Amino acid sequence: MAATPDELFERLDELGIAHETAHHLALSTVAESQAIRGQIPGAHNKNLFLRDKKKQNWLVCTLEDKEIDLKKLSGRIGAARLSFGSADRLGEFLGVRPGAVTAFALINDPDCRVNVVLDGDMLAHSLVNFHPLDNTMTTTISSRDLLRFVDACGHVPQTLSL
Repeated sequence: MAATPDELFERLDELGIAHETAHHLALSTVAESQAIRGQIPGAHNKNLFLRDKKKQNWLVCTLEDKEIDLKKLSGRIGAARLSFGSADRLGEFLGVRPGAVTAFALINDPDCRVNVVLDGDMLAHSLVNFHPLDNTMTTTISSRDLLRFVDACGHVPQTLSL
C-alpha cells in the first residue's frame, strides 16, 4: 500500500525534518502551479518519472523552469534512451498518480527500484517544495533535509546540474 500524506508527515517528523504544507487546488502542471500557488517560499520543482529502454525507472527532480532534453539527459545519467513512464508504472513503482510525481514518493519505493537524479541547482536553494504525494498540497523542506529524506528511503541519488 502506498503511503498517505499523513504517513509521509509522520515519517518526516520521525526523521526530525521540519516541514510546512500549504493546501491549494489540484495542480498537474508547472503552469498551473505558477498561476495559483501564492507566495510559498523556496524553489519550486518539477519531477519527471522516466523509463529507459532497459526498463529501468528514473525519478528526476529539477527546478520548475529547467528544460530537460531527454536525449542529452540519458547520456549524462547513464541511462539508455529515456521516455516518460506510464501512469500504471508510476503507480506501481512510486505509488502516486500523474500530476503528483514527487521526491517524497520515494517513501513508496523501499526496494529502491527507481534511480534518483537531483538537480544540483535545485539543491543550492535553502528551501525546496514538493507535493506530499497529493497534488492538492505543497510541502516545503530544506534542501539539506531533502537529501536526508532520500537517504532515509535507502536511495543514493545522482546529483548534477541539469
